[in-house]
Amino acid sequence: MNLIANHPCTKCDNPAVIFQPYSGMYLCKEHLIDDITRKVKRDLRKYNLQPGTIAVALSGGKDSSVLLHLLHKIFAPSRKIKIIAITIDEGISGYREKTIENAKNLASDLEIPHTIVSFKDAFGRTLNDLMKESGRPPCSVCGALRKNLLNKTAKQLGAGYLAIGHNLDDEAQTILINHLRGDIGRLVRLSHVGGRVQPGLVPRIKPLRHVPEGEVVAYAGAAGLSVCPKACPYMDEAYRLGVRIFLREFEDQHPGTRHGIVRGFDRMIGALGDAYPPASLVPCRVCREPCTDGLCQACKMLGRDS
Repeated sequence: MNLIANHPCTKCDNPAVIFQPYSGMYLCKEHLIDDITRKVKRDLRKYNLQPGTIAVALSGGKDSSVLLHLLHKIFAPSRKIKIIAITIDEGISGYREKTIENAKNLASDLEIPHTIVSFKDAFGRTLNDLMKESGRPPCSVCGALRKNLLNKTAKQLGAGYLAIGHNLDDEAQTILINHLRGDIGRLVRLSHVGGRVQPGLVPRIKPLRHVPEGEVVAYAGAAGLSVCPKACPYMDEAYRLGVRIFLREFEDQHPGTRHGIVRGFDRMIGALGDAYPPASLVPCRVCREPCTDGLCQACKMLGRDS
């Protein structure tokens, strides 16, 4: 995705701020916002949302900030859908402080109820603490604990849905990672449309799953959102990073690759979904959050087994 200087928008005469290689269009700020809003509304319709509360996982980074801004804009006129925000403070010093500040400011500006919960309060240790005593990859530890805390908090706040800021790049990477690992069961269960409700799990929605990362960045700029430019310091240690670099380079050479991966995945769900039904869940014997074998991943990571 390339920012374009001195080039008119395909849909009007205003200067373009972005070029979409996969569509061949140059878009100005106004038409970029319109295009992304259209994509998000299209995906939201697929979830058949019921009246109630949507909790947005708001880290204060670009994706979650754009997601909250968009959902607020889309649902503000509606009295049937309420938007709230949940921020998880993992305790990553030198990084999370700035994103939490951004999250607070955005939620305040939009007058959206905002709840902040921390690893330290919930688990007794920050992510930095856990990395000193764990031999596991940081992203696997963080991911398990974040999911546990987000789901628990969303339930406590009465949310019917939990909105996650996964963009097109994130989604394509996740699909490709599970292909590379040969994990077909997990791959199929990534389905973006809720389907069967799992007891104890707040259904997740991904309204940005067809919006490329570069367009999310451009939307943040066009909407005047303050986002932290720094990446998580643990990111370089992630397995995902190698897939991210490969997919970005391949997309540059073959525009539309990310869309093709997600589109092919969605088609595959129809053919294989019945063969890989959702796992049967039971309450974790320690924290009571849903899991498959009686002890959830978060409690395993924390060494809890009593």
